[in-house]
Amino acid sequence: MGGNLRRAGLPGGPDTSGTQPGAEPRPAGTPKTVGIVWGLLVLNTLGSAGAKTIVPLPRSLIQMVTMGSLVAAFALALVVNQRVRIRASAYALLLTLLLVSSVISSASLESGMGALFRCFRLTLFVGTLWLISRCWDGSLTFVRYHIRAYFAVLGSVTVGLVVSPGKALPDLYGGRLVGALWPLTPPQIGQYAAVIIGLTVLLVIDRRTDRTSAVLVIVPSLVLLALTHTRTATLGLLLGLALAIGSLVLTSAAARRFFTWAVLCSVVVAVGFASALQTWFLRGQSQENFSSLTGRAKVWNALLAAPRSTAEKLFGVGLGDKSFGGLPIDNSWLAVYNEQGLVGVTLVAVIIVVLGGVALLRPPSLQRACAIFLISYCAIASYTEAGLGDASPYLLHLALAASLLAAPARAARLALPEAPRRRVPRWARRSEVT
Repeated sequence: MGGNLRRAGLPGGPDTSGTQPGAEPRPAGTPKTVGIVWGLLVLNTLGSAGAKTIVPLPRSLIQMVTMGSLVAAFALALVVNQRVRIRASAYALLLTLLLVSSVISSASLESGMGALFRCFRLTLFVGTLWLISRCWDGSLTFVRYHIRAYFAVLGSVTVGLVVSPGKALPDLYGGRLVGALWPLTPPQIGQYAAVIIGLTVLLVIDRRTDRTSAVLVIVPSLVLLALTHTRTATLGLLLGLALAIGSLVLTSAAARRFFTWAVLCSVVVAVGFASALQTWFLRGQSQENFSSLTGRAKVWNALLAAPRSTAEKLFGVGLGDKSFGGLPIDNSWLAVYNEQGLVGVTLVAVIIVVLGGVALLRPPSLQRACAIFLISYCAIASYTEAGLGDASPYLLHLALAASLLAAPARAARLALPEAPRRRVPRWARRSEVT
């Protein structure tokens, strides 16, 4: 991995591949354009709703950029994979089934024409994943793409914080960090920071990056995570890392040392800064507000109590904006139940179970640890965040986990196509025989 960020040496980068112990170069069968495709998918899932930015951006313009990035990603994926060769993937197949159920639920237009548009978006999203699935070979290539893309997003958040602290820490969000250049909410920023922190820590443990590069990624991300006051992202990071590092403890001395020091430091911090941690965790909320998960429980109870027909219970009311009664649902399982019904909930559960089961069956490795971290993070965050049923960063995190769990492609598949054979005249062949 790269040792200098000024030379694009983000964790997983190709700058010094082969110079670090256990480093592996970018597979020859993965075109660099695929990295651009992945970055465009990240841009598409940033969303169009959030805080007020320094320069007011019309919602229509933001939607044009995000949707345009998805169309561009699909087009580039087609250019890279002109023969439309795909690789068998249980994850992509289950997403396709989820797409079919979404189309069925949205066909009634109970959620309006916007439901069909969201189905079209999900179609392009899943189609793009199918097109680049042939590059999923169990290497760390897509980990590098993931970290770089979200590190760039966090870079824009940092610039906004420096340029206009008032806009980046508005009273509307209780002084929590938001995107001042691009409308990003505190939970979004916390999620991006937590994911790249977790992945980078795992790369450091396995010596796939030098410590200087890791510090340049982890420290700023930790500061941004703290400023967002996002409890879900923090718990997801800690528990996800605990499970991921635990999967390496039996085979990695570095993982055992890191786990031991992490436990000791956590105990010291918990004892010495208990009051400060409690204040940060409560975010100035009352005990009643905290116990109701900032009002989420009221929305959840109303959603479950609402009368539904048999068809709505099975297939939902169609893809929407993940809200009920004008309030955000903020729970992936209830959002999927509302929009895609029990069929959608079952498919999402199968996705989590299949990916988790495959990860547990794989032998201990860095790829397996990264996949366990991503799967566990998404499962934990699903309780207070929506997104597992539609094109979102969570589906990208799970797609990355699927690429890490894929079996290595055969060398023959990555080899260049053979040159066409030259036709040898008969007289030349007879002369060779004689």
